[in-house]
Amino acid sequence: MSFPEVVRTPRLVLRRPTADDVDAVYALHSDPRMHWFAPHTVMTRRAQAEEVLASWCAAWEAHGYGYWLAEHRDDAEGAAFRLLGGVRPFGSVGPVVGVTGMRPADGYANLAYRFMPDLQGHGLATEAVRASLVTGTEWLDVPLRALASEINVPSVSTAIRCGMERAGSARHPDQLPAEPPLTVFEAPTVRAVTAFDDAARAEVLDLWCRVNDAGDAVGLLPGASRQQVAVALDEHVEDMAAGRAVACLMRAPDGVLRGLGWWVAGPNPLQSHTRTAYRVMVDPERRGRGLGRVLVAGMHRVARSDGVELAILDYRSGTGIGRFSESCGYAEVGRVPRAIRVAPGDDRDSVTMVRRLDGGDLAPDGRT
Repeated sequence: MSFPEVVRTPRLVLRRPTADDVDAVYALHSDPRMHWFAPHTVMTRRAQAEEVLASWCAAWEAHGYGYWLAEHRDDAEGAAFRLLGGVRPFGSVGPVVGVTGMRPADGYANLAYRFMPDLQGHGLATEAVRASLVTGTEWLDVPLRALASEINVPSVSTAIRCGMERAGSARHPDQLPAEPPLTVFEAPTVRAVTAFDDAARAEVLDLWCRVNDAGDAVGLLPGASRQQVAVALDEHVEDMAAGRAVACLMRAPDGVLRGLGWWVAGPNPLQSHTRTAYRVMVDPERRGRGLGRVLVAGMHRVARSDGVELAILDYRSGTGIGRFSESCGYAEVGRVPRAIRVAPGDDRDSVTMVRRLDGGDLAPDGRT
C-alpha cells in the first residue's frame, strides 16, 4: 500500500490532479474573494495556473503524494452537500470546489486548503483538512505544517479546529516585504517508544487519569484512583520491557502529550502479523478537533512499519467507540453479548473490530 491518490469524506472526494485540471486551478486562484488578505496573489493569467498545476503533478510523480482537488459527492452518501439548493458555486469548474493536501517541503509536509467562497462557512475545509491530516499522519513520517496569516481568521480557525497548534512563524516567497511573517501551524506527531523515563511515565499517568475521570472507556471504570491507574500502567510498562508492546505517544509541537495508545502482540506466534490496540486516549481538553483519528492514523503508521498486517481492537458496547473505529477504517467481526459487567444491571457486549493495514480484504477463509 502507498499514499492514497483518492480519499473520500462524507461530502467530498479528494483526488490527485491531472493535466486536464487547469481551468479548475485557475478558478480556485483567480477569484479576488479568496485573496482579500493578500490581493497581489490573485492569478490573472491562465498560464499561471498551468505552471501551478504542473508543479502539483510533478510533486506526485517525484514524491508519491501532493495536493488533492476536492470534488463534491453526488452519490447518496454525499447528498448532504446540497448547501446552495443544488446551485453550483460561483466560479467553480465542473465538480471541483476546492483544494487540500500536502506537498514536501524542507523537512516537513506543507498543508494547504482553499475552497470556493460560496461554500465557506459550511465546514467543508474542516472536513477536508482533517482527512488530509489523518492521511498524512498515517503515511508520512514528517511534521505536517500549514502557513496562515493571522488576519485570515477563517484559515486560522480551520487549523485550530483540526487540532493544529501555533509553532512559530515563517515567510512565504509570495509575501511582500512589508507584510508580517505568517504563522506556522503544526499538527501533533505520533512516535513509538519502547520505554518510559520518569518524566514520560508521569505524563502518561497524568493523562490517563484525566481521561478516565472524564468517563472515557480506557480499561478502568470512572472514579478509579490514581494508584489503580498506576497499576494498570505498570502492566503495560512490563510488556514494553519484555518486547510485547510498544507505546505510541502523540505530542504537540511544544512536546506536550496530547494522546497515546499501545500496540500489544499476542503470545501465539501464529498471530505475529497482528497487533491489538489498547488504551487509545486523547486529552479530554482537546476533544472535538479530530485528534483521535490522527492518533489512530499514527498508530497505523507505526504498526505498518513493524510489518503488522492486521490491527485488532476490542471495546465494550455503549461507548461510541464502534462509530469512531468505523471512521478509522475498522469493521466489526464479532461480539460476545453482555460479557462485560460495568455495574449491577448494566452488562455490555464485548465487541471486536479489525482493519487490514496491508490492503487485503477481511473475507474469512470459510473453513471449519
